Amino acid sequence: MSKVSISKCTQCRREGEKLFLKGEKCYTGKCPIVKRNYPPGQHGGKGRGRMSNYGQQLREKQKAKRQYGLNETQFYNYFQKAEQRTGDTAENLGRLLETRLDNVVYRLGIGTSRVLSRQLVSHGQFLVNGRSTDIPSYQVRANDTIQVKPNRMAKKYFQDTLKRIAKQEVPVWLTLDKVKLEGKVLALPAAEDLKQNFQTQLIIEFYSR
Repeated sequence: MSKVSISKCTQCRREGEKLFLKGEKCYTGKCPIVKRNYPPGQHGGKGRGRMSNYGQQLREKQKAKRQYGLNETQFYNYFQKAEQRTGDTAENLGRLLETRLDNVVYRLGIGTSRVLSRQLVSHGQFLVNGRSTDIPSYQVRANDTIQVKPNRMAKKYFQDTLKRIAKQEVPVWLTLDKVKLEGKVLALPAAEDLKQNFQTQLIIEFYSR
């Protein structure tokens, strides 16, 4: 996760919506954006003015970067990869972001936020297709399996996770064994499966200027 100089809650307030960067806190009344739903800073209380097309494109890019915890270079590299692949560039970009290993751990519900999911992956808590993998940016593929290492299951965090995910729903392109904490990628997400709260097309337009 790239380092940023402002708090996670301030990032949400800057974008005007919840980016779910702090896990369970984002679902409670303690979330700052519930109490202070206006931009941060000295003039934030004046609200959000009308933005130009460029401003809208920039905000969508920043929103996506912050959600996935990427710096500008990393994010631009994903755009370039998406552009080089066949098919719609916007869909390709959304798919590349969603199939990062840390994001898949988050989508499975094993990590309560992408920040925590990245930390879990970096600390070597998972096997991908039976092999230890500690690279958050690892791109999963169809039929890949992701599971918590058996010798880590006794840890308090994963024992608590077993209770928490009893009613967990996962995206249609994933499946989850809620007893073994083992997920499987059924297929790469289709366009309609990319449940992202930013407009990928505006990001493509930003980089295509």
